[in-house]
Amino acid sequence: MKLKKAASILFAASLTVSSLAACSTGNKEQTTDTKDGVTTIEFWAAPNPTQQVYWKEIAEEFSKENPDIKVNVSPMKESPTSEAGIQSAIAGGSAPTISENINRGFAAQLSESKALVPLDELEGWEEVKQSRNMENTMEGWEFADGHQYVLPIYSNAMLFGWRLDILNELGYNEPPKTYSEMLDVAKKLKAKYPDKYLWAKADLADPTAWKRWFDFFMLYDAASSGNKFVEGTEFTGDQKAGEQVLGLMDDLRKEKALLTRESKDPFESGLGIFVDVGPWTIPYWEDKFPEMKFNETYALAVPPVPDGMDTENVNTFADTKGLVVYASATEAQQNAAMEFIKWVYANPDNDLKWLERTSLPPARDDLTTNDTFKAFFDNNPALQPYAAAVPNGIPPMDNSKYNDIQTFIGQHAFNPVVKGEKDPKTGWKDMQEAIEGALK
Repeated sequence: MKLKKAASILFAASLTVSSLAACSTGNKEQTTDTKDGVTTIEFWAAPNPTQQVYWKEIAEEFSKENPDIKVNVSPMKESPTSEAGIQSAIAGGSAPTISENINRGFAAQLSESKALVPLDELEGWEEVKQSRNMENTMEGWEFADGHQYVLPIYSNAMLFGWRLDILNELGYNEPPKTYSEMLDVAKKLKAKYPDKYLWAKADLADPTAWKRWFDFFMLYDAASSGNKFVEGTEFTGDQKAGEQVLGLMDDLRKEKALLTRESKDPFESGLGIFVDVGPWTIPYWEDKFPEMKFNETYALAVPPVPDGMDTENVNTFADTKGLVVYASATEAQQNAAMEFIKWVYANPDNDLKWLERTSLPPARDDLTTNDTFKAFFDNNPALQPYAAAVPNGIPPMDNSKYNDIQTFIGQHAFNPVVKGEKDPKTGWKDMQEAIEGALK
């Protein structure tokens, strides 16, 4: 599942928040509610066949045990994107009771228009967090207004891949953990292999907003210990951490260790020895690049951190989405939705089924300690590091202007520093001014 490529469609949603605000709370009479003692709720699954099958099976099992609640599962509308489909449904008074496939940025747009129910105001929310063992994971999901609007279903806490075979040739037995170690590797790599690069990735010079999740924010979340960057209408970025990240990129540029032109399979070919890797990449490699063997050809590691920082429990960006409950649902439907959510996440076997179907790590704190998941990870060792990183994953910002904000990061700071057009301090200053202007 190549979620990074899919992420770019998020910005195509066309309806405005203001138009949703006029419609989000006016539809209290959905087409189905309570009849003959049975409350019917509509669940929109992500436009992915494996997830649709999963939710249909779960809904059938739930209804057998809870005959007073019927859960209709259908695929999320994609016209022209799933986000636009949801906005259109809200504006037209035909929103579902629940949907999955929602990230925090899009949820911020919906919550501003009062289209979502604060989950923490529904009876049973604390029970869900405790029974699923996800309290640490949920800490990073609180919105600026103090509410929780999204229950994360999976959390792809992004890791970096290192070509372990090439590191071994350079005298390293494990991936670098600090910036100085990373620079040392870069120097030794260029000395031994002048035509290789530490990081070969054209996206480093591309200002497209979603690409910052997989370079800047991975490094920044680690360097800042998970600083939120933006909270509500305030820019709260950690200047020291941000300048350190940009300084690292500038140092790598000076060592000629960055390649920003397009190249075919740079990591797999060994042209580059460092790259962001999501869990969906592992089965892709097994199929297309069988020579890529975990802990032989490549290793997986959390982001490197500035010198002097603790190298344990390092934060990283989490490519993660979850489910929401819509404010247009009746009170009976909202309560039924919470009963369904509680039932699903009270049993870790349901998360195991999800993991087996999708290979997406469930957003819970105990993936590496709960015996329910032991056999799966024993059989899929390359996914174990992702499971361990889940509690330290930082989700996307909860701001409706995240597209503009992340574009500014690239345009004013990250890209020009990578290209040698700005120094780190100037890049951070210019970026901050642009972001603060957008937040006014």
